[in-house]
Amino acid sequence: MTDLPAPPSRDDLPAYAQRLNPPQREAVITTEGPVLMLAGAGTGKTAALTARLAHLIAMRLAWPSEILCVTFTNKAAREMRERVARHMGQAVEGMPWLGTFHSIGAKMLRRHAELVGLQSNYTIIDTDDQLRLLKQLIRENDLDEKRWPARQLSGLLDRWKNRGLNPGGLDAVENESYANGRGEQFYRLYQERLKSLNACDFGDLLLHMLNIFRQHRDVLEQYQRRFKYILVDEYQDTNQVQYLWLRLLAQERKNICVVGDDDQSIYSWRGAEVANILKFEKDFPGAKVVKLEQNYRSTPQILATASGLIDANSQRLGKTLWTELPAGDKVRVIGVWDAPEEARRVGEEIERLEREGAPLDEIAILVRAQYQTREFEDRFIQIGLNYRIVGGFRFYERAEIRDALAYLRVISQPADDLAFERIYNQPKRGLGAKTLETMRRHARRTGLPLAAASLDLVDSDELPARARNTLTGLLKQFVYWRESAERETPANLLRLVLSESGYDDMLAKDRSAESAGRAENLSELARAMEEYDTLGDFLEHVGLVMDNDAQGDDEKVTIMTMHAAKGLEFNNVFLPGWEEGVFPSQRALDEGGLASLEEERRLAYVAITRARRKCTILHAANRRIFGQWTSSIPSRFIEELPDEHIEQETTMSGGASLWRANWSESEDPFAHVARDRPDRSTARGPGWQRALATGYETKPVRVAENKRSAASFAAKARTDVAIGARVFHEKFGYGEVTDQEGNKLEIAFEKAGTKRVIDSFVKLAD
Repeated sequence: MTDLPAPPSRDDLPAYAQRLNPPQREAVITTEGPVLMLAGAGTGKTAALTARLAHLIAMRLAWPSEILCVTFTNKAAREMRERVARHMGQAVEGMPWLGTFHSIGAKMLRRHAELVGLQSNYTIIDTDDQLRLLKQLIRENDLDEKRWPARQLSGLLDRWKNRGLNPGGLDAVENESYANGRGEQFYRLYQERLKSLNACDFGDLLLHMLNIFRQHRDVLEQYQRRFKYILVDEYQDTNQVQYLWLRLLAQERKNICVVGDDDQSIYSWRGAEVANILKFEKDFPGAKVVKLEQNYRSTPQILATASGLIDANSQRLGKTLWTELPAGDKVRVIGVWDAPEEARRVGEEIERLEREGAPLDEIAILVRAQYQTREFEDRFIQIGLNYRIVGGFRFYERAEIRDALAYLRVISQPADDLAFERIYNQPKRGLGAKTLETMRRHARRTGLPLAAASLDLVDSDELPARARNTLTGLLKQFVYWRESAERETPANLLRLVLSESGYDDMLAKDRSAESAGRAENLSELARAMEEYDTLGDFLEHVGLVMDNDAQGDDEKVTIMTMHAAKGLEFNNVFLPGWEEGVFPSQRALDEGGLASLEEERRLAYVAITRARRKCTILHAANRRIFGQWTSSIPSRFIEELPDEHIEQETTMSGGASLWRANWSESEDPFAHVARDRPDRSTARGPGWQRALATGYETKPVRVAENKRSAASFAAKARTDVAIGARVFHEKFGYGEVTDQEGNKLEIAFEKAGTKRVIDSFVKLAD
């Protein structure tokens, strides 16, 4: 590579640097040595970082190919390229090392794959492929996958790789975390299987390179010489392997500039470690710390509120945000009676803002947990307020909610084939695709719904004995649930179904990070159903909610979690659910103690600083959890807000007598389920088919575009098949009819022996 020309005078700064404020400009022109750009919320850190990248190129301090610039998202990388091009007045070619951690790690690994036993054309497997591979390993090693799920092992592998741990580096605690001390064994088996497939997962992209750097000094030195400058965005979100990888690359020249905010480190559950940014000065002695404190987003009242709150954290570097914007309104803190009133109040406030000309696209509701969105969705449907869910599914579109609704739809309407197909094997019951195809074929031939066709099949030999027994048990459960629907509230019916179907057990055994949230969503669904007298009323309401998404590109209120809102901003922000146990999350506190409390406080700081003009915090005195009213106390974070910058308001529309009445409903909502329950332990008790048929008779259904009662579903015997007839069956071959009862035939097959089959599955032999 040719020598670079001498750089222009540093005093003659280009226009992009002149537009920056003094701290930003200092961060840009301090090119040599380690630099920590401590950038508070809304302080223009992206502008400073991209200006620094442009400056290094414009001043000819390095060729674009000699700069390593790492981001966390492809979107951030694209934005940086575009901004640099604007600064330079033209597109900048030759920036191969600007990208995400994973993309850069993959590029490096392609060049050195053989050093870790791979070929350069290795495959990067996704989560689904990983789970299939882990399930194979679990089966091959005689482990019970139900007790030790592949998803749990997948989460552990991700955690270990994020921490830079190889199979031999697990301590006793980590090794014991899977299969009673077999964690290291399965980690090693998994890595060996990946190598045999010439594949790696996302975690390997950096872990393999870290191992190469540690074991092959020449490779590390090659990259240390190549990268004259290193820039890192969102440094507070780095995990251990990313931190170790960067530290090795920067040790030679030490020209590393990291941008981040310790007060916005909120992703520990992804492996992020706030300690990485807190110890930057220790890792790089003599580092220059530049604090970006001038905020361009929020009013002074909002900034002062957020700053006062975050001051309660002990593990922080410290900075004070300020702005030249007008003072603005104080942050409002509103106490309401319960969650429904919370949703009503927010809806009223948004309608008022809309009347005053505020665009709905500039209004956001930020929640701590996804289950909180349900109350707002229902309320906004009622008042006709457009909304969108960002960073997740609408409440009623989530997989676990759709599963639960499918059970309820089959109970309410046995002819709902779509719902029955969704849950006939959910949770897994061993009823595979072949069983479903047999059910479908019989349903098409007879004009029966799937459930009725299944009822026909379990009394024949068309299905294997195990499938018949399993299907019989499921159909009997629907009989009982349909009977229970006549005496149970819709909410208690759902709880009964989730428990007896095995769905609750399935979630309990799923030790992934998502399982707890799925359980919370189902609890919220049950709570929603308490407002409806009948199952039919609730399902009708859900149908209206699901139909609400066809609203085109109209302006909509944004509903999202606080985590998903990081990096975004809105004129008006509502923060509901600020109560102990909800926010801060009790689950987070139980798992992480003081460290988790400080992260929850950082999350509150992030949420408040999403607001440009107005911020409203709400807390409810009562919430209904698992069917019982629970008295709530305001979040400790509310107590920590500076009094001079907030305006408190309480609107308790309920009364003490109502509270006492609700509180007195303390009987265990599940207690009556165990009382007077009929014994359903026998495989096929007398009269259970008739009970199922009764379910059909209670609801009109549409079959072949005609409404007809379940009485017409009774299977009719074929008139062209008689005793003594020679017939052919696709599965059992040729045989002779020896007995007939309705549409059931007893046939002596030439090779399969005597079987009981349904007449629609045979044809007369030629």
